[in-house]
Amino acid sequence: MTERSTLAGSPGHRSAGAAGPGAEQTAGQTAEPAAEQSAEPTAGPTAGPASEPRLAVRAAPATGRPTGFAGTLPGGLLLTVRPRQWVKNLLVLAAPAAAGELAAVHTVLALALVFALFTAAAAAVYLLNDARDAEADRAHPDKCRRPVAAGTVPVPLAYALGTVLALASTTAAALLCNTGTAALLAGYVVMQIAYCLRLKRVLVVDLAVVTAGFVMRAMSGGLALGIPLSRWFLITAGFGALFMVAGKRYSEALLMGEGEGGTRALLREYTVGYLRFVWQLAAGAAVLAYCLWALEDGTGAGATLCRQLSMVPLILAVLRYAVFTDRGASGSPEDVLLRDRPLAVTALCWAALYGLSVAGM
Repeated sequence: MTERSTLAGSPGHRSAGAAGPGAEQTAGQTAEPAAEQSAEPTAGPTAGPASEPRLAVRAAPATGRPTGFAGTLPGGLLLTVRPRQWVKNLLVLAAPAAAGELAAVHTVLALALVFALFTAAAAAVYLLNDARDAEADRAHPDKCRRPVAAGTVPVPLAYALGTVLALASTTAAALLCNTGTAALLAGYVVMQIAYCLRLKRVLVVDLAVVTAGFVMRAMSGGLALGIPLSRWFLITAGFGALFMVAGKRYSEALLMGEGEGGTRALLREYTVGYLRFVWQLAAGAAVLAYCLWALEDGTGAGATLCRQLSMVPLILAVLRYAVFTDRGASGSPEDVLLRDRPLAVTALCWAALYGLSVAGM
């Protein structure tokens, strides 16, 4: 291959997780809301093709605190830091995996450290965000189950732990990582806190900030190991992340009903048609950038062939995920990605072909 960090596992990794802490606000609910959605899109990851999704009528939020381990303080804290969302931090592997540099022990240790630091930083943002939005979350049919909103985790405790984790992660990055990685993580924390305080209420900027969070994760592994990041990597990662973020917002708009904000005031400003335009534009741009990279001359016939063939599962994965987005069923991207078997198989096919192109086979 001609570039050490190519288009990277970014498309594949995106199929493994998607919304930045701002958009990464999918809570670990312990039960489904008691009230039914009267006009919620009916399709799920295993449903057949559906027509245009209908706007939903917002149901009254469920009441009552979670029971069992989820109803305890340790369980509430664990749910608040979103363990299911940690898979998004695997994007730190994207650039090193694309460059074929995951074999050395020091590489694995460096990436494990970056993964842990991003996980701690994201946990800090989740805690601060949930503490700040506790009152608004109680009006949401699903997010009312979040531990802070439900009262399982006290708001002052969430603020305190979030502050400690934010300071600890940035300090550790400055002491243990190189300058580039430390600066990137510090910028990530500052940007996400600014998002919680203000930027999530600024039209379009909110989408850009959440998208940037995914791109910064994907860049961090390359910076930690000194791997150059190609223009195709950044373009595809950026537009792919925007596709996931805008699709999540689109699904939320359908669930809450157009013009209803719920816990996201900006949903009153975005129309369903605009959000549809954004995720369709982003999907097209990401696929185009990947295809342009795949059609460039490689280092050998075998590698070039595998790169070209990898376009097929990549496009199929985007189209498959777009089905659920169009139905308004991608409000929780990780649920779609983990439960839809055809999408998972398609992602594995892409990973296999891309791995062969990296190995020159």
